[in-house]
Amino acid sequence: MSESTQALFATAIFLLTYGIIVSEKIHRTVVALVGAGLIALTKILSPEQAVEAIDFNTIGLLVGMMIIVGITRQTGVFEYLAIKAAKHSQGQPLKIMAALALVTAVLSAFLDNVTTVLLIVPVTFAIAKKLEIDPLPVLIAEILASNIGGTATLIGDPPNIMIGSATGLGFVDFMLNLTPVIAVTYVFTIFFLRIIYRKQLITKPELQKDIMSLNEKDEIKDPALLRKCLLVLALTISGFILHQFVHLESSVIALSGASLLLLLSREDPEHVLHAVEWPVIFFFVGLFILVGALEHVGVIEAVAKLSLDITGGQMVPTAMLILWISAIASAFVDNIPFVATMIPLIQDMGRLGGIDNLNLLWWSLSLGACLGGNGTIIGASANVVVIGMAEKRGFHISFVGFMKVAFPLMILSIILSTGYLLLWYYVHGAVMMVGVLALAFVLALVLNPITNALSRKDTPKETPGPHKA
Repeated sequence: MSESTQALFATAIFLLTYGIIVSEKIHRTVVALVGAGLIALTKILSPEQAVEAIDFNTIGLLVGMMIIVGITRQTGVFEYLAIKAAKHSQGQPLKIMAALALVTAVLSAFLDNVTTVLLIVPVTFAIAKKLEIDPLPVLIAEILASNIGGTATLIGDPPNIMIGSATGLGFVDFMLNLTPVIAVTYVFTIFFLRIIYRKQLITKPELQKDIMSLNEKDEIKDPALLRKCLLVLALTISGFILHQFVHLESSVIALSGASLLLLLSREDPEHVLHAVEWPVIFFFVGLFILVGALEHVGVIEAVAKLSLDITGGQMVPTAMLILWISAIASAFVDNIPFVATMIPLIQDMGRLGGIDNLNLLWWSLSLGACLGGNGTIIGASANVVVIGMAEKRGFHISFVGFMKVAFPLMILSIILSTGYLLLWYYVHGAVMMVGVLALAFVLALVLNPITNALSRKDTPKETPGPHKA
């Protein structure tokens, strides 16, 4: 098979695979593996080249963290945190929405987004039932918060894991450079959600007392195991913070933490390995092979040259192009295959354009892909999971209904990211990043009384019962 024919076949297989993944007619893991199989059968990649295309650092990091989270979730600590947050909000629905969203965002920065929402959503339904309120506004806040919080760290969202693995950027790099804009984005998002839903999230004083009567300590099922899990989590996160200084791959840290917790907990490995989302792992395997084929036949290099022609090879226009295309694309297609395609593209753009420091482009890709997932129901895996859990309990929200709320907030987050990235490029430094974090804190202090005042104004004398969106 000639080189041009190989390039044509690789592109056709990739586009067909991508199209079927977007259609959701067949499970994405099956589609990715079939696509990878076709790459091997047509000899575009040899078996050895296919294995080399797989990023085992990403695979190892995902498996390690899934094992740690799978054991930790048995302790009930995540339910404890959710109930604690609800009680801290004095049973007030708007404050509960903000509190649960904050818990979701923080957990999503250190755990897989899907795992986080799987743990928080059942508690959300229980709290909403006690307060006799519609849970959908709270669920939407949790969806947006999971994607926002996951953007802040190396391990918070699969796109970041993939970017970190491909570039050598570490946990500290992601946290220092992205957390400031994520904090500002979170504050604005919750502010507008509280404004939008202030007339829906109203309950009776006697129902608020029921929330205050809950005992969060009852959720802790195994205190001894919890102590072991917290110790291993602390050691693992410390390892992530230090890994680029001690020259250890993030996958080594995650798998070492998982192994230590298996040893300390004495859990049955067969049972624990059920917590690993193997369909997700094999989806990544198939995806890496598909993208590796495009890279091998020169398709990605050709697209990189075209992109450089459009932007003239200038850093800032290129970064803005990546940010906005990533955001819009990730709102409608899965951000994981998109990022898998963009990583070698950006690397080729740097090589062809003679750009040594590509960090601005990597931060643009991360912010665009992760925050763009908030645009629609299908933008990120966490969105699909939460909406599915709601429908099983009789609460339905349409694609358009979700998009009316989420898409404008996603665009707002990308506008904020645009401003931040320009600041980052032209005024980069510790003072700037601390200043943005301080701005987030000030905004939270200023905007909170506004929403509280509006909610008091809109509270009727006779509060309504539950209703569905």
